[in-house]
Amino acid sequence: MDIEQFVKFERARSDCYKLLAACFYQPQKAMLLDENVFAMLGDLLTRICPDAELFSKKMAESLMRYDEEALLVEYARLFLGPNELLAPPYGAVYLDKGGILMGESTAKAVDFYKAEGLSMDQHYYNLPDHITAELEFMHYLTYREVEALEKNDTEKARYCLDRREAFMLTCLGSWVAPFCEKIKQGTDNEFYRALADCLSVFLSKTGHCEMPVELQESLARV
Repeated sequence: MDIEQFVKFERARSDCYKLLAACFYQPQKAMLLDENVFAMLGDLLTRICPDAELFSKKMAESLMRYDEEALLVEYARLFLGPNELLAPPYGAVYLDKGGILMGESTAKAVDFYKAEGLSMDQHYYNLPDHITAELEFMHYLTYREVEALEKNDTEKARYCLDRREAFMLTCLGSWVAPFCEKIKQGTDNEFYRALADCLSVFLSKTGHCEMPVELQESLARV
């Protein structure tokens, strides 16, 4: 894989994180369709993670079988309440003893954000370790890595890649598998089951990545 191919791969990976995060917000069927979320996601996954592309296609097909009210009801059952959440979308539930929200693992996620000069947007009403926040942070780190690669800034690119890997090991990658499994156990809704499979396969196949040695050596000579 040469530098140009690697940059294209990483750019596609960055966009996948962003699009998958969008699917975990409160569903707005018209918005998802108007912005071609599934067409874009499917195209990207075809190039970088074909095993997950199958599930993005199922997401697109199954979305058409439900009206927005049905999607909202199922979203609330899984992720909001008011009854016991079937698939809590917070890292602390899976990583901290007793599953207490805003625990030690949440603080670790916040530390990662702060280290990059980021803070929670005042209009973002979820907790810092919500699945959308952690996926968007992965998008941010990968986007910054691509920027650095395009500027031949090897040191910055390595830093972003290393931080992304550390975040996967410490935060997102440590809880996404049981989270996705809870979604599948908690619902018969084909859209959310396909979303869980898509996210799980995408992260298991592409979540961990190291810059190829030959690229590091090539960039170092620039």
